[in-house]
Amino acid sequence: MKLNLKIWRQKNNSTKGGFKSYQVDANTHMSFLEMLDVLNESLIAKKEEPVAFEHDCREGICGACSMVIDGQPHGPWKGTTTCQLHLREFKEGDTITIEPFRAKSFPVVKDLVVDRSSFDRIIQAGGYISVNTGQAPDGNSTPVEKEQSSLAFEAAACIGCGACVAACPNASAMLFVSAKVSHLGLLPQGKVEQGDRVLSMVHQMDEEGFGRCSNVTACEAECPKEISVANIARLNRAYYGAALGSEKKV
Repeated sequence: MKLNLKIWRQKNNSTKGGFKSYQVDANTHMSFLEMLDVLNESLIAKKEEPVAFEHDCREGICGACSMVIDGQPHGPWKGTTTCQLHLREFKEGDTITIEPFRAKSFPVVKDLVVDRSSFDRIIQAGGYISVNTGQAPDGNSTPVEKEQSSLAFEAAACIGCGACVAACPNASAMLFVSAKVSHLGLLPQGKVEQGDRVLSMVHQMDEEGFGRCSNVTACEAECPKEISVANIARLNRAYYGAALGSEKKV
């Protein structure tokens, strides 16, 4: 089938970008990224610049394939990354608009590629459990209640793709940060550092220029791993509790 593509092209972050139209021959069995591969093969054959886009595992695990498709982060399928989206969702002659995530904290590197290293810096600020000496303790040495472990596993499913930021009208990273804070803080091993973790990660989030959460919940709707906004409420409780009992500047 023939598809019409409107793709955002931008040489780098310091140049002005714009949409460019292409036509591609594809079939319904292709994934969305395979369709872009076909497009790039045709562009290279014509000695034109291929479209830059990110990908890695192509199995819905890494989150690298982030892009906005027809106004929706990762495309129209719920709970699905771009690489797992297939062309059977589209019809012959459809026009598909493809653009990068739009957020000040995710500057465009080239075309559909954005720099999401701000997420890495948030994790470096506190998204870990410290082990100062010796080897890691046995995982079964500390009993964990089933309900708590289930909630922690659900939060840990976050792949850090940034769809929550792209979906939020304020470009907030609260769903991402709350998922990382929850999956560590719900476990006994992570409770010791929970106060410092929350304060440090929220402070770094603000330093990176992400917006404030206004409870639109578009983040949950567009999250490919369907992370719950209940984690944001949990983060807020932890933050206010830590801030009231801390001498750290917040």
